[in-house]
Amino acid sequence: MSRRTDLRFRATTAFQRHLNPILRRLPLQTVLETTGRVSGLPRRTPVGGRRVGGSFWLVSEFGERSQYVRNIKADPRVRVRIRGRWHEGTAHLLPEDDPVARLRKLPRVNSLGVRALGTNLLTVRVDLET
Repeated sequence: MSRRTDLRFRATTAFQRHLNPILRRLPLQTVLETTGRVSGLPRRTPVGGRRVGGSFWLVSEFGERSQYVRNIKADPRVRVRIRGRWHEGTAHLLPEDDPVARLRKLPRVNSLGVRALGTNLLTVRVDLET
């Protein structure tokens, strides 16, 4: 990983460390809940994405470096809070999907941030239980 990419990753994650606790408390903020791969505790991360039918789609800005992606690899069972309502599901990492094309189909504000700050985009699909 280049020095510039690493600096961008560190700066963004430091900023998110302060912003995420505020965002995840907002009732209409979409939140992804994973199980911590070491602690076994619930880990909640504000995300942007869109529900399409029985699936929720999002793009991770740092790919497999994102903590929630690492948690998904250890345990794909997740919950997603969409419009204030929790949904259980199974997350799938889709490295073969084109994340830039996927971002064009997702909410614009979040997509701009992911594209601007992201260094290793990765598409994630959560198959929701109905």
